[in-house]
Amino acid sequence: MPRKPRIEFEGAFYHVITRGNQRQKIFKSLADYQKYLQLLTIYKNRYHCSIYAYILMGNHVHILIETKDTPLSKVFQGINQSYTVYFNKKYHTVGHLFQGRYKAVLCDRENYLLALLKYIHYNPVRAKIAETLADHPWSSHHAYTGKSNLLGLVDTEQVLRLFSERKGRARKLYRAFIEEAGGLKKDEVYATIDQRVQGSDEFAEEVLRKYEKTPVKPWRKAYTLDRIAEGVTELYGISPQLLRSSGRTRPLSSGRCLFSLAAKDQGYKGVEIAVYLEKEPPSISAYDRKRDLFTGDLTALQGHLTRGNKN
Repeated sequence: MPRKPRIEFEGAFYHVITRGNQRQKIFKSLADYQKYLQLLTIYKNRYHCSIYAYILMGNHVHILIETKDTPLSKVFQGINQSYTVYFNKKYHTVGHLFQGRYKAVLCDRENYLLALLKYIHYNPVRAKIAETLADHPWSSHHAYTGKSNLLGLVDTEQVLRLFSERKGRARKLYRAFIEEAGGLKKDEVYATIDQRVQGSDEFAEEVLRKYEKTPVKPWRKAYTLDRIAEGVTELYGISPQLLRSSGRTRPLSSGRCLFSLAAKDQGYKGVEIAVYLEKEPPSISAYDRKRDLFTGDLTALQGHLTRGNKN
């Protein structure tokens, strides 16, 4: 499936992930990490962005960034191209350093800022390359604890004020928050709506309505939920009655997931889908995390629905 255009507007808040081409290392020395942070600072200041969190790993980078009046694409084009030139010259290599287009998910800042910040900071611990957050030097965690904020890169004030107006107390509460058990899991971080947005149905609907640059699909909401269920029956041989049942077999779970994803693409809200399937709304949100597994079946289902309209 072709990638959808990125949603960009002033004040947009993104979780950016950029990886080495074919998972190759993008940092081979201390100087490489320092160079990348220097470039990140240069382009942040040039385009007046806010950086809330970052983590530099051996072959990939996570960044939480808020743009102003310059599109994210221009910011990261500058960073990645400049770093690639530096890297190729230093190591006598040619070609692409980074893996295609970086991933950038537009996020609901109010509900995801702290959760994503915690997830990003824990990357080295999850990867078992550090025992604690303090052991990994290339992380914005140190800016929030007051240990180091190289080049003034991290905009900590807004986050710390969420804990307290007093900086000392805010840092203490930040440490308590970061040490608490729990947090976002990997599948939750990568679960998106419309492949580009992380947040509630309402948040996604609002930003897509206000900032979507491409025309709405002509088949959007062209089919009733009953017709979508019939399409799933044609593909999977599962009746609408079975979709609503309490059965938990793999075919039934796959059928419900396909139905939910197709209905979301048609513009139906999670609550509407939950009522139809006689399930709780959180179970519908969980299906969104599996979208990448159903790309082919979604295309096939759309074909079934389209042909059905012509008959």
